[in-house]
Amino acid sequence: MASVMGDDIDILAKAKRALDADYTPSDDEEYMSARQLNYFRVLLLEWKKSILTASEFTLQSLQDGPIREPDMNDRASSETDWGIELRTRDRQRKLIAKIDSALRRIDEGEYGWCEVTGEPIGINRLIARPIATMTVEAQQAHERREKVSRDD
Repeated sequence: MASVMGDDIDILAKAKRALDADYTPSDDEEYMSARQLNYFRVLLLEWKKSILTASEFTLQSLQDGPIREPDMNDRASSETDWGIELRTRDRQRKLIAKIDSALRRIDEGEYGWCEVTGEPIGINRLIARPIATMTVEAQQAHERREKVSRDD
């Protein structure tokens, strides 16, 4: 599971490298200014493009043919690897939906604002997690409520 999370971080880091190196949003400028919104729009689009490129590789590998390992242990290992790869791609498919939602929020002027409290999410949080919809405090409260309801 750690490698799946690592893949998401690597893909996001790749998307950030594709951006203009001369600009990074900061707290010193107006919150969710046109320049900041453009930065996050480009970041989200690059992130989505990177995910789609990685999924094309998986699709091509699947189309190349079935696993034909003569040794049963090798075959089982290959099938396990494919299962992990497919779960990763499913997780990334869900991530694309969140990226599309963030792009929609940019278009509607809602990006960067907590959906629960209406407060600014914060530049540093958005740089770390561009699809964030809540402040750290609201997210923690949400997760505590989920845990309590799960425990009941």
